[in-house]
Amino acid sequence: MTGKPNRVEATAEARDLIAEIRRDHPDIIVHQSGGCCDGSSPMCFPAADFRVGGNDVKLGEIDGVPVYISGPQFEAWKHTRLILDVVPGRGGMFSLDNGREKRFLARARVFTAEELAELEAG
Repeated sequence: MTGKPNRVEATAEARDLIAEIRRDHPDIIVHQSGGCCDGSSPMCFPAADFRVGGNDVKLGEIDGVPVYISGPQFEAWKHTRLILDVVPGRGGMFSLDNGREKRFLARARVFTAEELAELEAG
């Protein structure tokens, strides 16, 4: 394997929704929620309106949009690659996908032993 494996990726549908949202809000972030009000949905916010916490972990970027996860959520998911996807429905109450009749959904794939070794070495 060459290079460190990505901790986040997105389906074509998720990339399309990100592009759609960016037409209205050019500077956004995605944060994988740790539960509570809107469950554990990936939430999308204007970058200026969301304060990244000291324990949040940046998983990577999708088309220039940073993707974060809370520290405790990262500990539970660190052996997986987060796959940002889209399904029909309403987004989280405060998320920018709300009202678009489609919403972000987090899927995951467990890293292979080789990928985990690369991540731990990096």
